[in-house]
Amino acid sequence: MPGRLGGFVLAAATALVILGGSILPFLTPVYIRIEQDRSGVERLTGWDPGLVYEVTTSIVGDLLFGGDFDVAVGDSPALNDREQAHMRDVRGVFQGFFAIVVVSIVLVGVSFRRARSGDARAAAWRAVGSGARGLAIGLAVVGAFAVFAFDAAFEVFHRLFFNAGSYTFDARTDRLVQLFPEQFWSETAIAVGAVAIVVAALTAWRAGRLAGAVEPAARLSASTARS
Repeated sequence: MPGRLGGFVLAAATALVILGGSILPFLTPVYIRIEQDRSGVERLTGWDPGLVYEVTTSIVGDLLFGGDFDVAVGDSPALNDREQAHMRDVRGVFQGFFAIVVVSIVLVGVSFRRARSGDARAAAWRAVGSGARGLAIGLAVVGAFAVFAFDAAFEVFHRLFFNAGSYTFDARTDRLVQLFPEQFWSETAIAVGAVAIVVAALTAWRAGRLAGAVEPAARLSASTARS
């Protein structure tokens, strides 16, 4: 993928891979259970810890692996029809995003496989570094805004990906926002952003060192070839 376009594509792919990888740990049952405890989900739902865990595990499993989000509590579904429809919309966004992440992983791998010369490999590492730095800066800017205006950031995000009115629920009666309240999402967003920024910063630092190490070798090889 030579030239500026190839460098831009590789940089964008790098940013997506880092972001996707940073999200994955926060989809695990261990994290979700800890954050639900912090958010007081048992108090909000009136359910015991075992039932909260059972319902949450089913919902997250349907999100990641497919399902109807129709887990029942007694004789009634835990989520009403609107909540189930919203979760199907969320799954569509998740699937689309992670499909792009998988494509990005392939692009990064192909880019380095095709970069056989020292100059090409150094250029590839510089593109990786640029993508990582861009992600870190972008997340820092978005994060600063979200810290002071989380509700506005949350609203903007939902308007981008979901139909108006399909994502508004009543915290007094709707189980979805009781299981995953605002505190859950605000703290999770901060944690994901922090992890992604750290990973991006480390990636940019490492990519810069590798690019710097490759370039002298490439110049020496070119000089030897000319002589």
